[in-house]
Amino acid sequence: MRILIAPDKFKGSFGAEAVGEHIAAGLREVCPAADIELQPIADGGEGTAEVLRRSLGGALVECAAHDALGREIRARFGWVPTARIAFLEMSAAAGLAQLAPEERAPLRATTFGVGEMLLAAVARGADNILIGLGGSATNDGGSGLARALGFRLLDAAGQEIDSIGAMEKLARIVPPNELRLPAITVVADVRNPLLGPRGATRTFGPQKGATPEQIEVLERALNRLAEVAAEDGSDFRDRPGTGAAGGLGFGLLAFCGAELRPGFEVVAEALDLRARISTTDYVITGEGNLDTQTLEGKGPAGVARLARELGKPVFAIVGRCSGEAEVNALFDGIFTLDDDGPPFTRTGELLEARGRELAKRLISPA
Repeated sequence: MRILIAPDKFKGSFGAEAVGEHIAAGLREVCPAADIELQPIADGGEGTAEVLRRSLGGALVECAAHDALGREIRARFGWVPTARIAFLEMSAAAGLAQLAPEERAPLRATTFGVGEMLLAAVARGADNILIGLGGSATNDGGSGLARALGFRLLDAAGQEIDSIGAMEKLARIVPPNELRLPAITVVADVRNPLLGPRGATRTFGPQKGATPEQIEVLERALNRLAEVAAEDGSDFRDRPGTGAAGGLGFGLLAFCGAELRPGFEVVAEALDLRARISTTDYVITGEGNLDTQTLEGKGPAGVARLARELGKPVFAIVGRCSGEAEVNALFDGIFTLDDDGPPFTRTGELLEARGRELAKRLISPA
């Protein structure tokens, strides 16, 4: 019996690799002879760059940067010198997890540090840079990143605008005299556009601390940023995925000429996931919360669809599942941790227990 375990992270609890290791431990208790392969996955959110770095055997390097509130930090990114590829997580510089709840300040939180990371990768000689979007504390449309790269965001009086809270006053954007960037690929796990009811602000702003009043300010600010940025003939505001990471997806397209791709698609290619699924008997995936949003480009849905295409049974072990018919239809079985109470207090123990349950089902299917 060959089993491929390809889980995503349980956000706020376990990384993808730890999730897979606990599931594998439970499976082995029941099926000690099973040939189990563990391959952590990601979909453009937090952890994507790390999964890709490990797949290519890259190293972690540090650079000076600033966090979302402008404090000096040391940020890390992946570097593969033989291929001259850098793997960046925007959350390493501008992540929500770096801020205490009372520090969340979406009107002034900035992606400036992400721009500093990008420049550090360029200074190392990167020919390709991949940036994973997810876990952001920011809602600045990439304006902070633009300033780090040398763009000047000016009001009608020629004064610099240094926060998204003042972006409604934006009159023109002056590009740097010389900016040479390599090919940049942006990977995201959502398809939200920059603006509107499904945009960056209205969808994700509240979790970053934005009040109803601030949401209106931020929406107008991003709209103005998009209007002025479009004056060069490139209008990305409606592109799916540009609302990721508080609109950083938009900023990377508008200011860096980046290519935006679905994160799972990039990861699946890098890991040769289709070929690996084709040679296994069973596929197991999972994430912290399985719901209809999973269908919008999330890793477990991508794994399930590949398995379905290849005729392989696929199961999910998850923290929670909302139980919608569309979600259930993707899998041959879903095992949840919350049957035993809150899932993030005994995550490892419960993952192993669900692994044992699943193994018994594989041995004696109903």
